[in-house]
Amino acid sequence: MRILVAVSDLPLRISLDREFRAENYAVDLASDAVEVKSLARDRHYDAAILDLHLPKKLGLELLRSVRAAQEQLPILVLATRCSAEERVQVLDLGADDLVFKPFVFAELSARVRAVLRRGGHYPETVLRVEDLELSRIEHSVKRGGRKIKLTPKEFALLEYLMRNSGERVTRTEIIQHVWNIPFDTMTNVVDVYINYLRKKVDAPCEHKLIQTVRGVGYRLQASGARAGTAA
Repeated sequence: MRILVAVSDLPLRISLDREFRAENYAVDLASDAVEVKSLARDRHYDAAILDLHLPKKLGLELLRSVRAAQEQLPILVLATRCSAEERVQVLDLGADDLVFKPFVFAELSARVRAVLRRGGHYPETVLRVEDLELSRIEHSVKRGGRKIKLTPKEFALLEYLMRNSGERVTRTEIIQHVWNIPFDTMTNVVDVYINYLRKKVDAPCEHKLIQTVRGVGYRLQASGARAGTAA
């Protein structure tokens, strides 16, 4: 899952980035309203955390613009002090939850999971391909009932492959979506992590889900689907 974290306070921004990545989220950070508006316009997110006190624009106006850019996006608002009238206004403008600072990260993380479950914003919270199951909320993976422990990057890579099940994805697309960096033709990081996944997901099983598409990249393919040119 990809989450937008828009917080003006640098130490808090760094802390949230570290904590959410440890829970297998892909995180985009923003420190002001201009960055938030650009990211909300150009990228899809599963959830957003917005600080009401970001500089360069009033927080309520920012909330309104993000909600307009992504109507179904679950939004949690961070605030220090709010009157009852302001809380009502925040919720009426489209926030799904309001979290007061200071807070404990475990509570914030639980609230993110709650808004993702609530109301069916994104129905595909559990991805399945044959006997492989990935929970995007609980950050868990099973195959044939067997629990599989993955690192955050392995989890993000498997999620991307499963969301594009049956489709060929290039190494460039994987680098951009999973690592969120420009593609470097000299790196073999994708191949390395594909091998990690194969050992954990495919090696113990007769049917291999992760396929190499020669000259293109990779594909996660169910056994009953047409495979095309793969290895």
